[in-house]
Amino acid sequence: MKIPLCLITLSSWLLFLTTAQATPRPNILFVFTDDHAYQAISAYGSRINETPNIDRLAHEGMRFDNCYATNSICGPCRAVILTGKYSHLNGFLVNGNRFDGAQQTFPKLLQKAGYATAMIGKWHLESEPTGFDHWDVLVGQGTYYNPNMIRDGKPTKNVGYTTELITDKALDWLKNGRDQEKPFMLMYQQKAPHRPWDPGPKQLDLYEDETIPEPPTLFEDYSLRGPAAQHQDMTIAETMDKRDLKLIPPRELNEEQLAKWNAAYEARNKAFREANLTGDALVRWKYQRYIKDYLRCVASVDEQLGRVLDWLEESGLAENTMVVYCSDQGFYLGEHGWFDKRWMYEESLRTPFLVRWPGHTKAGSLNDAIVSPVDFAETFLDVAGLEIPSDMQGRSLVPLLEGETPADWRTTFYYHYYEYPGWHHVRRHYGVTDGRFKLIYFYEPDVDEWELYDLLLDKNELQNVYDNKAYAGVRKRLEGELKRLRSELKVPQKDPEASNLKTNAPRTRVPTS
Repeated sequence: MKIPLCLITLSSWLLFLTTAQATPRPNILFVFTDDHAYQAISAYGSRINETPNIDRLAHEGMRFDNCYATNSICGPCRAVILTGKYSHLNGFLVNGNRFDGAQQTFPKLLQKAGYATAMIGKWHLESEPTGFDHWDVLVGQGTYYNPNMIRDGKPTKNVGYTTELITDKALDWLKNGRDQEKPFMLMYQQKAPHRPWDPGPKQLDLYEDETIPEPPTLFEDYSLRGPAAQHQDMTIAETMDKRDLKLIPPRELNEEQLAKWNAAYEARNKAFREANLTGDALVRWKYQRYIKDYLRCVASVDEQLGRVLDWLEESGLAENTMVVYCSDQGFYLGEHGWFDKRWMYEESLRTPFLVRWPGHTKAGSLNDAIVSPVDFAETFLDVAGLEIPSDMQGRSLVPLLEGETPADWRTTFYYHYYEYPGWHHVRRHYGVTDGRFKLIYFYEPDVDEWELYDLLLDKNELQNVYDNKAYAGVRKRLEGELKRLRSELKVPQKDPEASNLKTNAPRTRVPTS
């Protein structure tokens, strides 16, 4: 007996509705930190700290080992995530640019499709957030204590430690502020552990009785490197100032906070001044002060993430919520004698990236495919069942998260840094990597040089083999890939004029003793 077509159609529609009701669209929690190095996450094998709550995401989801930033600096990475486009297309090339909020972003597309959307924490894109039902963001870079924030367009003053305050605000929106009938997408974005690494009141004494292991290249003298690395201004030895090293307290502390701060630092600082250190001993002291404060900030981030993950479990939402943990780029924790980021070298190119997606991603899984924050917008849209705009430049990570790597997945990756002149004097450069080899071109008039590294034989990237005849084939292949990727990604032959690139002028160093 033939079944009428109209009944088949009706039956299919009812089946679709039943399925849709049984499997509501996933919630998306995007957890974003600023300058969090993968070397400071125990799930990535950290030798210097433990991060039990971040590790929960690795144990219950997937750890990506080759997540590469497109432009290793705070604001540009945020713009890449929102748009799914490289800096030269989204218009935000350097810190100090103003993000064009009128352009297409994934929060706008999710909002239009019925998601409740919110942005809470560090925004750092100059313009007001768009595409969000609610936003509550730090003013500019923000402070670690008592931050000024803007809530849905209205300035507010807040009292407390910023990492904790941002979490309070995120939980309040999740519990009370959102439309409970809609799936949610929350961008929960911490300031920490960005410079000047001010610890919270709970962590002021953490690690104080320990000696943190030094990286093997802490005392690198740059004699094997070209002028770009030799002429930077980001060393622990020379660049860090009194504020970085907590020889003076934050200005924004109230009386109670200042008392706790001084109780922690005054005796330590007195002992430092009396020691009158010089040379390597002084660098070692600076490293210990820096790395302990940095790790204290990370500890607070981890603690606060635990509060949010616990609430997801308690509320019954964890099973239908994708949780993503990432940072805007990697960071130097004394490697090459440095702090900060910007370079295409491994410590700042690679960023931590962990995803927990129950029912889709195998617990404890590892992935070594080349991925990037340029893929995040596409992934979130795909997870929500939305079409991915053709002008986005990344790819959805859903197949990888579900255990399948497409045959045509990228095997090389393009990087481009623009902010010079600017803080830390890192020259503009671009390059390509395949995970084993890395080709970098520094193209400033005063520094015109190529570098090629073999990461398998030289993991610290100390030996430039660009002119080594044994690598002629590798060099030719990567030069071809560089040309192909620049064309495919529509990278202009010339950077925008310097007058159109608002950069932060480097500050004058302050003596540390």
